[in-house]
Amino acid sequence: MEHLTQLRRLGLFDSKVPRYTSYPPATKFSNDVTGDVFADWVRAIPPGSRISAYVHVPFCRRLCWFCACRTQGVRSDEPVAAYLASVKSEIALLRQILPEGVELVRLHFGGGTPTLMSPDMLADLANTLTDTLPLAEGAEFSVEIDPNEIDAARLDALATAGMNRASIGVQDFDPAIQQIIGRIQSYDITRDVVEMLRARGIRSLNADILFGLPDQSQARISETVQMLLSLAPDRVALYGYAHVPWMAKRQAMIPTDTLPTPEERLALFETARKLFVWDGYAEIGIDHFARPGDGLERAARTGHLRRNFQGYTTDTCDVLLGIGASSISRFPQGFAQNVSGTAAYQKAVRAGVLATGRGHIHSGEDILRARMIEMLMCDFRIDSAELLETFNVTPDTLKTLYTRAVGAFPGMVRVDAKGFGILPEGRALCRIIARSFDAYEMQVDGHSSAI
Repeated sequence: MEHLTQLRRLGLFDSKVPRYTSYPPATKFSNDVTGDVFADWVRAIPPGSRISAYVHVPFCRRLCWFCACRTQGVRSDEPVAAYLASVKSEIALLRQILPEGVELVRLHFGGGTPTLMSPDMLADLANTLTDTLPLAEGAEFSVEIDPNEIDAARLDALATAGMNRASIGVQDFDPAIQQIIGRIQSYDITRDVVEMLRARGIRSLNADILFGLPDQSQARISETVQMLLSLAPDRVALYGYAHVPWMAKRQAMIPTDTLPTPEERLALFETARKLFVWDGYAEIGIDHFARPGDGLERAARTGHLRRNFQGYTTDTCDVLLGIGASSISRFPQGFAQNVSGTAAYQKAVRAGVLATGRGHIHSGEDILRARMIEMLMCDFRIDSAELLETFNVTPDTLKTLYTRAVGAFPGMVRVDAKGFGILPEGRALCRIIARSFDAYEMQVDGHSSAI
């Protein structure tokens, strides 16, 4: 009870803070990054570099009420085919400015629902992209899969194209909760898709579930976790449901009086967390779990874990190319995001223009603070030696930053000869503590609950 009182006093149950999948967060992006800036950054990639790419497919056959992603419903393949043609046009524009010999070590299709595309569309997209950016030896090619929107032919097309990791959204297996959030997906359908993936040699499997859903109880989330464990995913992301109906209008379908309180959300997270740990999963950062020996677990254990727009990752590339409407690219120089509207995106690339709409150019201490926050989010500690070796920063500057955080979170953090660390009892506050190393002013609108 005393620990809960401390967490409450330090803001866990009423704060809204960034998820810190980037620094600065995307809410701080501006119009300073144009297509010309983006093109210059692409041209500056060293020849022969190994980079990553993300392709956004902003369509779903059905719109789940809980979802706040940038996506739209479609009933036919015509809008999808038109969008695919535009994506191919964007890839052609990139081909004109990419330096020679650049290869992909990470490729991810996300959405939306990438698997609503036909087998021919999936093959066409993968082949068009890898003709421009070949997959390097040992590359990881992952795809978000909706078990309700996949079949043998589409899986065959993806496997042939080189997919070797699949990410399945589960959310919750309880039928009553599925009705409330507009996401009907039975355990049997999910199990069948897992078996189909493994039959095609796809051994690496991610799964996402949510805590904080309407009418979710500790008993119900326990049942979902145990059902998920029976499928033996290699990695699990345990995300907190963010109820933001002012941003995602479809969430207005979910009655707010069915949502758990912040204290109940913490209990739901802890219930699920303990079940994963008891089953042998390693805790990864604030909300991921991985089986021993999985790449994510090895990265966390050896200090090589990273964080990007898809969450925790083993991707250490300096460059991530975002392709498609609203996709975000990351460069050493900053971030560049394509325009969000599908129509505006398609109009730009069809006219032969890069669709960059906004972004951020790094300046001042951005890169230093980005690394500090990433260290906290990944490892719950900041390694002073790495910062002093990598950045133009003095021990006194680090001491000042650390002292300020220690004063704000007494008993939850510590400073020692190696750097700054969050104590186990303070890990639930990780995003709030990370905020103390963020130099930008923050508006709470657009950010999610700290728990």
